[in-house]
Amino acid sequence: MKDVTQLTDGWSLLHDGESLPAAVPGCVHTDLLAAGLIEDPYIGEREKEVAWIGRRDWTYRTEVAHDSAHERADLVFEGLDTAATVTFAGRTVGTTRNMHRTHRFDVTGLAGELDVRFGSAYDEADRVRALTGDRPNVYPEPSQYIRKMACNFGWDWGPTLVTAGIWRPVRLEHWSTARLASVRPLVTVEDGTGRVEVRLTVERTARGAGRTLTAAVSVDGAGAEVSFEGDEAVLRLDVPGARLWWPRGYGEQPLYDLGVTLRDADGPLDSWHRRIGFRTVELDRSADEHGTGFTLVVNGERLFARGVNWIPDDAFVTRVTPERYRTRLAQAADANIDLVRIWGGGIYEDDAFYDACDELGLLVWQDFLFACSAYPEEQPLRGEIDAEARDNVVRLMPHPSLVLWNGNNENLWGFRDWDWEPALAGDSWGEGYYLGLLPRIVAELDPTRPYTAGSPWSGSWDHHPNDPAHGTHHSWEVWNRQDYAEYRADVPRFVAEFGWQAPPAMATLRRALPGETLAPDSPGMLHHQKAEDGNGKLNRGLARHFPLPEGDFDRWHHLTQVVQARAVAAGIEHWRSHWPVCAGTVVWQLNDCWPVSSWAAIDGDGRLKPLHHELRRVYADRLLTLLPGSGSGSGSDGGGDGDGSGTGAGLTLAVVNQSATEWRTSVALRRLESGGGTLHRAVLDVTAAPRSVVRLPVPDGLVPDGASAKEFLAADADGLRALHFPVPDKDFAYPRPSYDVGVEPVPGQGDRVDVVVSAHTLLRDLLLQADRFGPSAAADTGLVTLLPGEQVRIRVTGCPPVTEADVRAALFCVDTA
Repeated sequence: MKDVTQLTDGWSLLHDGESLPAAVPGCVHTDLLAAGLIEDPYIGEREKEVAWIGRRDWTYRTEVAHDSAHERADLVFEGLDTAATVTFAGRTVGTTRNMHRTHRFDVTGLAGELDVRFGSAYDEADRVRALTGDRPNVYPEPSQYIRKMACNFGWDWGPTLVTAGIWRPVRLEHWSTARLASVRPLVTVEDGTGRVEVRLTVERTARGAGRTLTAAVSVDGAGAEVSFEGDEAVLRLDVPGARLWWPRGYGEQPLYDLGVTLRDADGPLDSWHRRIGFRTVELDRSADEHGTGFTLVVNGERLFARGVNWIPDDAFVTRVTPERYRTRLAQAADANIDLVRIWGGGIYEDDAFYDACDELGLLVWQDFLFACSAYPEEQPLRGEIDAEARDNVVRLMPHPSLVLWNGNNENLWGFRDWDWEPALAGDSWGEGYYLGLLPRIVAELDPTRPYTAGSPWSGSWDHHPNDPAHGTHHSWEVWNRQDYAEYRADVPRFVAEFGWQAPPAMATLRRALPGETLAPDSPGMLHHQKAEDGNGKLNRGLARHFPLPEGDFDRWHHLTQVVQARAVAAGIEHWRSHWPVCAGTVVWQLNDCWPVSSWAAIDGDGRLKPLHHELRRVYADRLLTLLPGSGSGSGSDGGGDGDGSGTGAGLTLAVVNQSATEWRTSVALRRLESGGGTLHRAVLDVTAAPRSVVRLPVPDGLVPDGASAKEFLAADADGLRALHFPVPDKDFAYPRPSYDVGVEPVPGQGDRVDVVVSAHTLLRDLLLQADRFGPSAAADTGLVTLLPGEQVRIRVTGCPPVTEADVRAALFCVDTA
């Protein structure tokens, strides 16, 4: 049987003639941090102080013994970042130019010093650019000339920290006769029977050439085996009555152990084990009267995808442990998210990511790693990209959570709209990858899953790549130039990116910017704002609704987080109300890779922004919403945001039921005045079938007077509430907030308290910033609006002893008085 030795210990990093302890997996930055030779680049403006690291060569070194009677020894690197020369026992055994591939080198008979010398990623990119010529890029860094995590070179939410190192495990494999070189399980379901077709290839030694080998596969008591003399074999087996794997909210996630063994007449040679799930997945891109659809269908069930975009969870990706993956993805599931898109400027994530998604029922949309740049299609890149795609398709295809391969992020759109076409003057830019190479590889290796050429992409050049009526759409005009009310201007078939910025939690800012007097434009705040005119867009978005709080950072911080949550909710509520024309929203973005003002719902220290709590509400199976505009059509509602930006022509009540059961409810509608009095009320009985939406016009007598600054509408049903304010907050006659506060310890839980707020007046978007109590404190509730006489109970965990005064200092609500 094959022997495997993990080479994780005993590594050194050579630095200025010195030898430093090195962690493998790891990178130069984390090793220098551990040695105390650099300071944390996430703090203050220290990022600038470590730019030199990415422009240096670095060497990792260890000693490796050879102690095996096997015929063959292979040195296997699961990830080298990025341009590396591997020298073993004084012999160069290989070179690498791709962070996203596994590399295997024959080192039979070698022992002694193992060196991995990393050249500067900038030097490698310059070498390739000299061969291929220049190509357009959204950013002034050379990410498209090297197969490396693009956002290492900076992004509009990320630092420029160009890493190098042995970033995934390295091992020594000793084997004889033959080994399993690749295993591809094609898993399908037909008439209730799970079907597994395993296609495998083997590599043989000279002694193993021509020998008869036997491969066996087993799943849930079913098995099959085949004997063969070549390098490939196919095994098929059926699993009668296989339980279906479902996305969360649609059913359970049963997983089955799949095992493959390889042997010859003398005994076992190699084995392979994964978990699989039985399900079918299709992508319905049919044309209809609205354009071209984009609807995921799992096990025959058509889905409205409740998604988020995922970026690397740390700029130093080796710090993301399986436990951290699970925490972050559990936070996604807690927000009623059912799809996670892995964005194309990052990495193919560790198997621990996909394992967690398999178990949590989170669908995975996987981008191939191309983002916001024109990519040369010539060598040496083309061969690397072919090998990289094959490597990762085979590695990831056992995971049932993986439901879609996507060719790139925004490059088809960029070619058409970002002045690339004239600049390219006929040079290659990646189209051959997205419309040629990658779909061929997916069709060859993983025909059980759909592929789409890009995001956004309308399906063909017959339509604009970002046409909302065809395929996937990225909605960025709103954040960049408009009020969030404009999300309601159209009904895209599938919104794959949209979002709104806000700063991170206060405790995150205090850790990242120690000693700084915080202001929107203080030096550290500006350094931790990477978006072009990011603060300008934040302030313009804020000023449409509130007076800008000059000189009051706490108020600015609260209100920008309010606007972020409201903006994203406005889009999702509108688009969900138009199911099945619109079949999904994927919010930009779930997470951050460092402490920064960004579009994330979870900040760089893992703290939940109010947006995360709002996602839990708007992505719930059942949603109640009030939308400006009348009727039940599928076109534009027009005329305001339903949250303080205009009246529109009437109002629509949307009752969204994404659950599997009928929703029969009575919706209480109240036209209220700001002081709490009721002007008019009515009850509408509504029945929403499973997976359906009911849209009803709000009776005229209940629509608030658009000329009044003192009226609003509340709709309540089964504990859910929707609100509509006809004028912007800055024009509404909010009363001075008045409320009582109680602090109640949770029996037997020393670090938990319940904060009870009882409203005497209308309290709009009340928020308890629990991290102000201490860095570990967190509240289970985000923004909440209370009417006079109502009460909310907020559970706080990780909380030190607090007083009523402490709580009042951490409570914020809208107050324009």
